[in-house]
Amino acid sequence: MEETISLKELFQTLKKRMSLIFAFAAIAVIISGIVSYFMITPIYQATTQILVNQEKTDQTSYNAGDVQTNLQLINTYNEIIKSPVILEKVAQKLDVDLTAGQLNGKITVQSQNNSQVVNLSVQDPSPQLAADIANTTAETFQVEIVNLMNIDNVNIISPAKVAENQSPIKPQPLLNIAIALVVGLMAGVGIAFLLEYLDNTIKNEQDVEKALGLPVLGAITTIDSSQSQRNSDRVRQHGKVRGETFGS
Repeated sequence: MEETISLKELFQTLKKRMSLIFAFAAIAVIISGIVSYFMITPIYQATTQILVNQEKTDQTSYNAGDVQTNLQLINTYNEIIKSPVILEKVAQKLDVDLTAGQLNGKITVQSQNNSQVVNLSVQDPSPQLAADIANTTAETFQVEIVNLMNIDNVNIISPAKVAENQSPIKPQPLLNIAIALVVGLMAGVGIAFLLEYLDNTIKNEQDVEKALGLPVLGAITTIDSSQSQRNSDRVRQHGKVRGETFGS
């Protein structure tokens, strides 16, 4: 029985504070939309795929040892791609006002397990610059790895391209708005329960019972003065009519 009463009070609180909850949700959605569409700079991504294959020799077939050796080299290659010795040359070729450290922050190198394909991704506010950085980095790495490790086993299999009407990878306004809606609803519910908890005014019979710990024996209802006046006028008019009737 106690649990039923608690649930009832819970829903009553939510119903009473519904406007407050919706207000918090609406404010959160509006702020998220403004920030996502007008304040955050769109970021585009370009990706170049590099294949780490067997060393170019007179050998015409692959074997398991070559593949395993190439897989072990990939982690080393991932570090070399983002090293200053590569990125400084990339900055010189592109002739952009970016340091090796700034380029490093834009580049992500990933390879799946047991795969000889390395994905070189670049994020930048300009889709064209992102593609240029990705392709130049891959080409520079392909040339320099021969001098650094005396191994010629890197091929570019998929250069980065700029798609027509390319969409940015971030921000994602719809996702941000959905998250803001959930957060706003949660915040509104939390504030509603906090206000209800801090509200110690007595509004009904149940509040009196809780405050005094005594049962309520009776209650005086609120009387509308205008309605009471109309009722009095009707009573007097009715009495007057009856008096006139009896008098006649």
